[in-house]
Amino acid sequence: MNKQFALHTTVETVGRAAWESCFPNEAENFDFFLACEEAGPPGFMWFYAVLSDEAGPLAIVPAFGTRYRLDTTLQGPLRRVTDRFYRFIPRLMEVSLFALGSPVAEICQVGIAARAPDRLEALRRLVAAARTEAEGLGYGLFAVKDAAEADRALWEPIASESGFALLPGLPTASLDLPFASVADYLASLGRNTRKDLKRKSKAFSGVRVERRRSIDDVADTIYALYCQTVESSELQFEYLPRDYFPAMLSRLAPNASMVLYYHDERLFGFNFVIETPTRLIDKYIGMDYAVARDLNFYFNSWMVNVAWCIENRVPVYQSGQAFYGPKLRLGCRLSPNEQYFRHRNRAANALLLQIARFVRLDRFDPAIADLVDAREAG
Repeated sequence: MNKQFALHTTVETVGRAAWESCFPNEAENFDFFLACEEAGPPGFMWFYAVLSDEAGPLAIVPAFGTRYRLDTTLQGPLRRVTDRFYRFIPRLMEVSLFALGSPVAEICQVGIAARAPDRLEALRRLVAAARTEAEGLGYGLFAVKDAAEADRALWEPIASESGFALLPGLPTASLDLPFASVADYLASLGRNTRKDLKRKSKAFSGVRVERRRSIDDVADTIYALYCQTVESSELQFEYLPRDYFPAMLSRLAPNASMVLYYHDERLFGFNFVIETPTRLIDKYIGMDYAVARDLNFYFNSWMVNVAWCIENRVPVYQSGQAFYGPKLRLGCRLSPNEQYFRHRNRAANALLLQIARFVRLDRFDPAIADLVDAREAG
C-alpha cells in the first residue's frame, strides 16, 4: 500500500475519529491537544505527524517547534551564571528545535493503528518524514521528548539507525494502590514515613478541600499560585498562560478537576488532575509558600489524592515529574523517559554533545542517576 506523510498544524485537521483510532484510551486525548492549541504555553508551534495509507492513519505522533534554551536543564549556581549570559546574548544560547512529543504532555505519545502490519516500520517512516519536513521548515535540532519506557523497543532501533544521541529525561512517578483503605496504604510504608505523615496531617485539620470542574470565580488566584510555584522552580520548560486551566477543564470535562485548598477561607493551594478509570494524573500543583509550608501542603495534598483514588477504586496515582526522593519514600515506582536528539549540522551536533555532558538531568538528581545506572547495568 502507498503511504503518505502529513504534518498538521492543528489536531482538528487530523480529525477526532482518526486520532482515536490510534489513541483509543489515552488520558491526554484529542480534546487535551485542542485545549493546548487554544490556551497552551506561548512560544510553541503545534504539529501532528501523521503517516497514512488508503484506509486512513497508520501512525500519529504529536510534535512541536520552539526556540530552545540550551541551559534549560541546568540547575544550581551554573544556571544563575548562564541566566546572566542569556540576558545579553540570547541567540547564542538558543537553537531552533523540532521535537516529537509535547511540552505539556506526560510522555511522547506514539499512536499506531491496530491494523498497522509493522509497528516499528510505521514509526520509522514517520520519523524519517518528520525529520525531512522539519529541515524544510528551517529547524536545526530534531529531538524526541520524553520517549516512554513502554515504547523503548520502538525508539531504540530508530535512534541507533538515525545517529540520535540519548539523554535521560524526567521519569514518571506512579503509585500503585491495590488497597482497600488509606490505613492499608499507610501500613505499606516504612515506619518513619508513617510517623512523619501522621505528624504532618495535624497541620491540615483546619483546611477545607473543594473538588471543582469550573474555576471562573477563582481563576486569577489559581494563576497567581501557579506563577509563584513556577518562580520557585529551577527547572521549567514551559510557562502556562492564565487561561490554560479553564480551557483544560472545559475541554476535558468531566474527566478533569481542580482540587482547591482553603485555610481561613483563603485559597492557598491547588492540584490540577486528570481522572480516568485506571489512573489519576496529577498534572500541576500550585501554592502560596508562606501558607503551604506551615500546613505541610505537599504531603497532605498527596494524601488527599491517594484517598480519592482508593475511594473511587482508581488503581494508579501518577504524580508528575519532580520531587522523586519523597515520592520513592511514599511508595512510588519510577518509569524512565528518554530524550533523543541530533542536529542537522555536524559541527553544531558535536558542540551539543559536549554541552549535553554538563546539562544532563542525572547530574542534578540522584533518583534519575540511579535509573540511568540501572539501565546501563541491565
